[in-house]
Amino acid sequence: MSDAMQKEINRTEYRDLEKITGHTIRDRSDSALQYYLDMIFQEPLIPHARFTFIDLFAGIGGMRIAFEEAGGQCVFSSEWDRFSQKTYYANFGVIPHGDITIIDEKEIPDHDVLVAGFPCQPFSIAGVSKKNSLGKNHGFLDQTQGTLFFDIVRIIKEKRPKAFLLENVKNLKNHDKGNTWKVISESLKELNYQISSAVINGKDWAPQNRERVFIIGFNNDCFPNKTYFNFEDLKRPAKKPIAADILESNVDDKYTLSDKLWNYLQNYAAKHKAKGNGFGFGLVDPNGTTRTLSARYHKDGSEILIPQKGSNPRRLTPREAARLQGFPEDFKIVVSDTQAYRQFGNAVVVPLVTELAKQLVEYLSDASEKRIKWSRN
Repeated sequence: MSDAMQKEINRTEYRDLEKITGHTIRDRSDSALQYYLDMIFQEPLIPHARFTFIDLFAGIGGMRIAFEEAGGQCVFSSEWDRFSQKTYYANFGVIPHGDITIIDEKEIPDHDVLVAGFPCQPFSIAGVSKKNSLGKNHGFLDQTQGTLFFDIVRIIKEKRPKAFLLENVKNLKNHDKGNTWKVISESLKELNYQISSAVINGKDWAPQNRERVFIIGFNNDCFPNKTYFNFEDLKRPAKKPIAADILESNVDDKYTLSDKLWNYLQNYAAKHKAKGNGFGFGLVDPNGTTRTLSARYHKDGSEILIPQKGSNPRRLTPREAARLQGFPEDFKIVVSDTQAYRQFGNAVVVPLVTELAKQLVEYLSDASEKRIKWSRN
């Protein structure tokens, strides 16, 4: 604001300004606040995007990076954790919407692909006879009520995306003696989707043993012929990544384990080894792969320790943890080390999901071309 304009405002009573403009200062404040809120929740536009997607249980956006790399435009994101929201905003310029359980599925924008790394929760399979006696529906869809997976189901049911990609821990198929997987797979099939799934180890894309189950589904309305995703088509990098690739050369001493903690970890490992158990710390071979990075890494770092000559081993730095998951170098880390370890421990191996996204998009492109041919015929 110029000095002359400020002087003019000073000479004019606020109530006179309100009479002239017809707006109170409160009106303008509310308008400015609404504009600000619209801006921080508005997804940035990507020119010439090939498809649209939504990012549920978004975490810090590992799946988003992958699907944007594949040419996608994110039109909606949701993540309830405020520390993850902070990291997400710093890197994507948008704050994810909060608790998905209270978001109306009708208000979510239409999209081509639904993406979600959903938490695993127990499912109970109620008896059909009991449901009938209560006059309730008894399909698999009904059995997802009360779980976070239900929120995925209700959104897919309402928005009917062409495809989805879901990610979870590798033991999902064995959870609750297979009942959890039965409910999930049958619920998705009831929505009229063909589903394919596979447990994939991310070690071919990042130097970490990290097995996760991926579920990909295609809408039968968009794919008239049965379409199953072929996980065997995934392209592996020509060079196998090793732990040395992600290590920093100059690391702060604060990441070196104290004598007390290092002695505790050694004694703990020795005690369990004597009992025939395999519990204990994991020293990294720079020419190999690490154990799985977990959300608890901030506690003692025991699963992934970097050996140091003449000193106790050290933890990974947050930047090394980011690299271990395949996040780009320009990914901003704007939270404490504790929160960063939690966030990267809960994230996906980005290069692996990028390859999945690219392959999935090719399926969408093929389907579009076939629909054009069918319409011409």
